[in-house]
Amino acid sequence: MTAQDTGTDATVRPAPRHGQAAVVAAVAAGGAIGATARYAASLLWPAHSGGFPWTTFWVNVSGCAVIGVFMVLVVEARAVHRLVRPFFGTGVLGGYTTFSTYAVDIRTLLDEGHPATALAYLAATLLAALTAVRLGVTAARRLLLRRPR
Repeated sequence: MTAQDTGTDATVRPAPRHGQAAVVAAVAAGGAIGATARYAASLLWPAHSGGFPWTTFWVNVSGCAVIGVFMVLVVEARAVHRLVRPFFGTGVLGGYTTFSTYAVDIRTLLDEGHPATALAYLAATLLAALTAVRLGVTAARRLLLRRPR
């Protein structure tokens, strides 16, 4: 006789992982901080309709540079508390960088009849963000090599 024959639910659900609440809370707290910083940047340097979205561009590029430095520090330099990466890496930097706004900005530029600006923004952000991560990683590693042991 199967579970289907008896009308019982044979689906076995895994027990919630222990300690996940702390990780979720760390990501949420960090995300609130990062998103607030991003929003503040948009208030300080508002984008102009049809123009290159410089604020979102520089927020994403600076966030990627910090991600590069941060990952070297927490992975290669020293052991950190288990909530540092979720709080700062996923939360703060994930809330600060805004690739969803990047996508919306591209769509808006296209809808407003600015395909050249949209394409330039698409390519420039991608190249600058990847370059920023690489430069952040390289700079952090060089600084680590110079420090006394």
